[in-house]
Amino acid sequence: MTSSTVDFDLVELFLEELRLCKVSEGEQVAILNAGTEWSDYVQALLKAAERLGAQAFNVTVQRDQTLKAAVQGRHPFAGRELVLDMLKRCDMVIDLVGLLFSREQLDMQKAGVRILRIMEPPNVLRAMFPTRELAKRVERGREILMQARRMHITSRFGTDITYELGQYPVMSEYGYTDEPGRWDHFPSGFVFTQGNDGEVNGTVVLRQGDILAAFKRYLQSDVILTVERGYVTKVEGSGMDADLLRTYVAGFNDPRAYAISHIGWGMNDAARWYHFEATRRLHEEHVMNALSFYGNVLFSLGPNVELGGDNDTACHMDIPMRGCSLTLDGTEIVRDGDIVHPELKVDRAVNPPAF
Repeated sequence: MTSSTVDFDLVELFLEELRLCKVSEGEQVAILNAGTEWSDYVQALLKAAERLGAQAFNVTVQRDQTLKAAVQGRHPFAGRELVLDMLKRCDMVIDLVGLLFSREQLDMQKAGVRILRIMEPPNVLRAMFPTRELAKRVERGREILMQARRMHITSRFGTDITYELGQYPVMSEYGYTDEPGRWDHFPSGFVFTQGNDGEVNGTVVLRQGDILAAFKRYLQSDVILTVERGYVTKVEGSGMDADLLRTYVAGFNDPRAYAISHIGWGMNDAARWYHFEATRRLHEEHVMNALSFYGNVLFSLGPNVELGGDNDTACHMDIPMRGCSLTLDGTEIVRDGDIVHPELKVDRAVNPPAF
């Protein structure tokens, strides 16, 4: 598709999304991309924003091709102060580059800019398209998590880890940004926070079917992580998965890569755990099905600047886990991979078999 071609199905899709984002007449909307990446999205987003009366424009730069997979907080807009100053004066920025975990994104949010990240192809955007019902449940989850002071995660496979809470804020992702300074990812559907510095301790047992998101890979063998004072101090396992995780994190040559990052749970019942196996377009796709699927406990390693911390390591590893139980101050939220809290669960016609 050439840069001058507009896919009108995409225009309609983005029109509905931008309406959820409350894009209105006279607003300044910037669309960021790198090189020719996402050129069809750029054209469709420009057209959709203009149909809502916004003044939309595209800013593009060249991407650094040397960055490895899952590197976070490093992007081609870094150091371009004139451009960044302009973006901070916009009402909304649509990110097709990957600003997440960067100081520049945080500066835009502090200036009141709404930021929407889009990294998935159209089939995923449509299948996981956000709803106000999802947003309501996710926001209720955020409120409940904000009040908690201890999170305890267990599984019948041996996971037993405790997070002391309260030092960091709670973030929600439901797929659209409708408030000044809010960042979100289209699509998504989960809630998360960060354990207090030095106050995450226990054992995490990763099992077959859990996901190493940076590799778009289901684990095939057990990996046991020992966590002490907020850092992974031991990675055990005899299979390739343990070797992958151990050597990948070590490859950043940064002790902060072993820090425990955000923690939360997935709430999007339209997301699919098995998506990596079912799709034929995995090389084009991001990992939002994996991060968002209903009842997963989203464990992670690496940076915490997104939540106001000072760890900006380039290494980030999301690991959605199945079959876990999660409590907040003793109140059950997730039981064996299923959300059981009455204000957060989805009533389904057919419940899946017990994990």
